[in-house]
Amino acid sequence: MRLLRLKNITDNFFQEAWQLYEEAFPIEERKLLDEQSNILKNDNYHYDVLIDQNQFIGFILWWDFESYKFIDHFATSKHHRNKGIGSLILEKIITLNTKPILLEVELPTSNLNKRRIEFYTRHGFKLNQHYYEIPSVKNGQSPLQLLLMSHPNLLTASDVDIFIQKYHPIIYKKQS
Repeated sequence: MRLLRLKNITDNFFQEAWQLYEEAFPIEERKLLDEQSNILKNDNYHYDVLIDQNQFIGFILWWDFESYKFIDHFATSKHHRNKGIGSLILEKIITLNTKPILLEVELPTSNLNKRRIEFYTRHGFKLNQHYYEIPSVKNGQSPLQLLLMSHPNLLTASDVDIFIQKYHPIIYKKQS
């Protein structure tokens, strides 16, 4: 298995990854295709697909910032779930990393959301309880309340505020 970084929406495996992205995440958390195309040009952004024997397995979309690595979206294809592949990818990212890692999770209001939180907790992520929301991804939508998880330590309220002020304008930049 290998991670392959995509830099353009015309790259091999992008269409499969995009289809999984649209299936795996609620519309209020997804970027539009044009926005994704523009973000791919940012050197800090990694659109990494997992390939095994020339077959698409999943993806991890992440930002490499000065202070943090931020996992934006992460999913494995339906045919490859519950086989430990997600754990392998996450452990590789953790092992090769020297910065704190952040990611967002939905509130634990459903069994699926609770299972996602438990998955990240098993890999050493801490669930932060500070109020946290992301700006609306699409015009006309309200901001979305989520929770931040961090590895290896919990964040302070000040850490969360700095992350929002410094990195939200990059992560959630509206494309014109």
